[in-house]
Amino acid sequence: MCRPIGFLSTVFCLLVMFSCGPSQMEKSAIDEEPVKEKNSPNIILIIGDGTGLTQLSTLWYYGNETPNYERFKVVGLSKTNSSSHQITDSGAGATAFSIGEKTYNGAIGVDKDSVSKTLITEILTEKGYASGLIATSSITHATPASFYAHVKSRNEAYEIASQLVTSDIDFFAGGGIGYFAQRPDEQNLIEQLRENGFAIDTHSIDSILIGDKQGYLLADDGLPTIKEGRGDFLAKSTNKAIEFLDAKEAPFFLMIEGSQVDWGGHANDAEYIVTEAADLDKAVGIALDYASKHGNTLVVALADHETGGFALSPVQVNGFGGIKKDDYNKVEGKFTTVGHTCAHIPVFAFGPKAELFSGIYENNLIFNKLLESCKP
Repeated sequence: MCRPIGFLSTVFCLLVMFSCGPSQMEKSAIDEEPVKEKNSPNIILIIGDGTGLTQLSTLWYYGNETPNYERFKVVGLSKTNSSSHQITDSGAGATAFSIGEKTYNGAIGVDKDSVSKTLITEILTEKGYASGLIATSSITHATPASFYAHVKSRNEAYEIASQLVTSDIDFFAGGGIGYFAQRPDEQNLIEQLRENGFAIDTHSIDSILIGDKQGYLLADDGLPTIKEGRGDFLAKSTNKAIEFLDAKEAPFFLMIEGSQVDWGGHANDAEYIVTEAADLDKAVGIALDYASKHGNTLVVALADHETGGFALSPVQVNGFGGIKKDDYNKVEGKFTTVGHTCAHIPVFAFGPKAELFSGIYENNLIFNKLLESCKP
């Protein structure tokens, strides 16, 4: 199964090729005029939580087909440190994308002083965009929460859930039923979602919903792993979200998170990483297929940070005299930590103004680049 190729060399050659891309933009330069036209580009932001370069490399080493990630032609690097730590968590990492500022670990939609900041989804709503969120975690988890909530701590999951009810999000799919029902305050937020215009399903992503807003809550907390039988939830929800949002008379923003590559890193479980990365690649393929066929759609795939200090290392075998030696024809996953690392993260882009994402830059500038790209 192991098929080593020169993937690392290819990626870094691309980085050099595009290192002369556009300079970093200042927030003040962003055009704040409303953009209501359908011809404004759609934006599909794909976040592989904890998915560094090595996690993505497993797609080449353990897969049987060319990964969809290879279809990107623009590659950059994101520097991931938060305002409080050299190594970020998912709250600060995703909030850097959603507010355009570095903030402290654990923050959701607030700056380093715990002040609520306008989210990219809120800005795009004012510009006439529809919006959607998908995650294989709870929809209240740090990454998806950063695109609709404002709380001082990612641990405030019940409050985060209540903010989804009143948000401008049009579509969501993930886990988290327990944060909307059976709550300590005895509120039934699922009914409140319905009262606020959402058609809600808590059974299957295959269900057909009719409504101007749609939501799927399919697990008490996070969804099962691929190994546990999650199936094609991520691919199906990606297809469903794109179809739903595309039907609206507006451009759309869709955030898709492959949440559990990160969990495989925390567990130091290489098979967990391999299976979840392959699942994420399917969603990437669906997004790229849509962008290639319909045009006027920017697809950006990246991560908030790397998890596990994951490496693809040679397998050690017995050599002459019982002395261990490296077998460079066999590869296995190894780890240096059960936590996150500060490794730079590859950023892949395809579509209108994809060139904005080349080069090396701070993670909060993703926000600026996304807003710059949505100008018609």
